[in-house]
Amino acid sequence: MRGYKRILPVLIIVFIGLQFIPSVRNQSGQMAINDISRIYNVPKNIHAVLVKSCYDCHSNNTNYPWYANVQPFRYWLDHHVEEGKKELNFNDYGTYSKRRQSNKLRAIGSSITDDTMPLSSYLLLHREAKLSEEEKSQILKWVEDTRGSLLGSR
Repeated sequence: MRGYKRILPVLIIVFIGLQFIPSVRNQSGQMAINDISRIYNVPKNIHAVLVKSCYDCHSNNTNYPWYANVQPFRYWLDHHVEEGKKELNFNDYGTYSKRRQSNKLRAIGSSITDDTMPLSSYLLLHREAKLSEEEKSQILKWVEDTRGSLLGSR
């Protein structure tokens, strides 16, 4: 019991100290010129689903929840968004080569078909991001059509 009395205050001080570590927010506040919706015809319903279910981790505009203001959650979220943007950034899509764009579209389709995106850990706190069967079908059709037009333009 005596050890807890010494460790607990140290842990509290460390937790409070962590709150002062600055974090750069992933929020540009504007639609990027290279956004996928400016490069390809993305129907409004598809774009709305992408924003709702994908853009928090795969764009330059994350909609942060309240717990993002608390360390260590903020660090975990920042890392998660950084990894997501490294894999695919919808706001930078126009900067990708045609081959990479095609590969990313294929990966989007595979992720939706395999139910690997959105991540289950994300869906725990963002239930609205879960894709319905209809949304999956619409996105898959759009991906197929867009990829077909991309491959046809080579």
